[in-house]
Amino acid sequence: MTLQPFELTVAGSTVAGLRAAHPGGLRVLALHGWLDNAASFVPLAAQLPALDLVAIDLPGHGHSAHLPPGAQYNTPGALCHVLDVADALGWDRFCLLGHSMGAGIASLVAAAAPERIERLVAIEALGGLRGPENETAQRLREHVRAARALPGRNLRVFPDLVAPIRARMMANQLSEPCARLLVERGVKPVAGGYSWCSDPRLMLPTAMRLSEAQIDDLLAAIECPTQVIYATPAQSYYPEPLRSQRIGLLRDGRLAVFPGTHHLHMEHPQQGATVISGFLAG
Repeated sequence: MTLQPFELTVAGSTVAGLRAAHPGGLRVLALHGWLDNAASFVPLAAQLPALDLVAIDLPGHGHSAHLPPGAQYNTPGALCHVLDVADALGWDRFCLLGHSMGAGIASLVAAAAPERIERLVAIEALGGLRGPENETAQRLREHVRAARALPGRNLRVFPDLVAPIRARMMANQLSEPCARLLVERGVKPVAGGYSWCSDPRLMLPTAMRLSEAQIDDLLAAIECPTQVIYATPAQSYYPEPLRSQRIGLLRDGRLAVFPGTHHLHMEHPQQGATVISGFLAG
């Protein structure tokens, strides 16, 4: 499948993304990771069968609008946004495909609105990042301090795309072609070159996180069949045995593990597409 640019107006704001619309194809809404964008799914889409696949730029990412001043990027808002996008597409029931932060959001949408989700594919995350209860006050303080210091900061300007592509390669263990896909959709032209188009507020420390017990409760509430795909070795912030233990809480969960890095769906799309195609067809 080849993805094409599209835009929607949702709650008065622009939602941009990439779409491969095949009439009658299974409806799949794809959600990317933190500071990524819809181009995250370009390599994978090329290996998938004919689907009505919609990969959106989440708010503040890619070509989608930033949240208005005073609004907060938070989990409840993200869940409602996903359902608002589905409503704007005219989708009552649909499948969710998520990577990293997008997989965390997708799994919580499946828990919050089980009547809407047919199937769930979660790549490199399930249920979101935990936050130990004894770190709650410190986390909130760090968020408030950073949020109040953010206004007025100037964005860095790059004369060309060489430096931002290299930065993404180093930060995420990405090959140059994959890093270029994300960067080209993640920057905007400005005087003197390019700057990141993502909302700087996305860099703020998370104000509140769920406890592991809360995540357990949410995962147990997911009713739809769920395919989880992990890379090995595990990321330090989502280690074993935690990430495998979470799958045991699913009512109908299955697991595929492949050697690779966090963006294995971009770097090795064929192996992921084989698993996803079989799961969606089942």
